[in-house]
Amino acid sequence: MLNIAALEQLVHELSRLPGIGSKTAQRLAYYILRSPAEYSERLSESLLRVQAEVHSCPKCFNYTDKDQCKYCEDPHRNDESLCVIEEPSDIMRIESSGAFRGRYHVLHGVISPLEGISPQHLKIKELIQKIENGQNGEGPAIREVILALDADLEGDTTVLYLAKQLSGKGIRLSRIAHGIPIGSDIDYIDDRTMGRALENRVEL
Repeated sequence: MLNIAALEQLVHELSRLPGIGSKTAQRLAYYILRSPAEYSERLSESLLRVQAEVHSCPKCFNYTDKDQCKYCEDPHRNDESLCVIEEPSDIMRIESSGAFRGRYHVLHGVISPLEGISPQHLKIKELIQKIENGQNGEGPAIREVILALDADLEGDTTVLYLAKQLSGKGIRLSRIAHGIPIGSDIDYIDDRTMGRALENRVEL
């Protein structure tokens, strides 16, 4: 216990951030405390500004400060291909590959019964409506849905659920391949990754 109420509250709030444990939260709190008052003011202003200006895109549920995000506004993207992702941050990883030029749909999480997250908590209903009606009823019908979710238990559960919900919709449904990373040594690959690599093998 720090025995300083304001400092303990700051540590507590920082420790609620993903990937931030109590020790890291304490280091961050002391850094803020040591910094000039102007830094705390700028940090506070930034937090208030992002809450006031940033919101979900009504079409794909990415974050934006405009009416729609830049990917939904881009007229040169392929309306027939839709990539389903877990979080808005995943878009940047896919975009950096340069391999996808379609549209996105952000679920804002994955199914996780242990954490009380069910399909009703995610943007799955909106996804089904989008597939049935096209991109908000505009443009050509969606012909391909790519599920770009993590290869963990929650991701697998969500993929199986979506596959069941989207069956019979007349679309091509696929999942991004998982397996041995490029440049890695096969001696250091775990059994589960090796199994996925074998399942996702391709013909030469």
